Amino acid sequence: MKKYIILLLLLTTCVKKNADDFWVFKIKEGKHRSTTKVKTINRDNIHFELVLTESCKYETLNPVNQWDVNKIFGFSDGGGHMENSARIGWRWVNNEIQLMAYTHYNGDFNFKKICVANTGVHYECRINCLIDKYEFIVHNDTTYMDRYWIYSNRRYLLWPYFGGDEVAPHDITIKVKLLD
Repeated sequence: MKKYIILLLLLTTCVKKNADDFWVFKIKEGKHRSTTKVKTINRDNIHFELVLTESCKYETLNPVNQWDVNKIFGFSDGGGHMENSARIGWRWVNNEIQLMAYTHYNGDFNFKKICVANTGVHYECRINCLIDKYEFIVHNDTTYMDRYWIYSNRRYLLWPYFGGDEVAPHDITIKVKLLD
């Protein structure tokens, strides 16, 4: 029975690989998540290519929520992702897409702007775990944020997620390709 449930979850997720080896994630209108897929990793960094589409531009119902950071890609860092994790995220504010460093640090979330992005452009991204910091790199822009690590190598990838308390106002498509 467990195998059938896992198969059903994999068949109903909104992620497919295209001919260029990009995962194409779709966050459907009215939803938060793009997928429920679980993939563990055994490394302390990720290197990926990112392409945002026009659908990443949006307007929230509550204007205050426009400043929330939506998550693109990253990983948990020694336990659950709501405790300790690092991701690159985005938000649409002041008529620009801002790419953001986003962390959960001992249960509290923090974010910092990395750069402004354009749709249709390929961005090379890295998240590296240093001893007490995360290093976020998008092309030539680098941002550092504090890291609270609980001395565990248990990590799993974190996929695109829209919002905090609001759901996606329309279908949103994001493309990600793992490198090295």
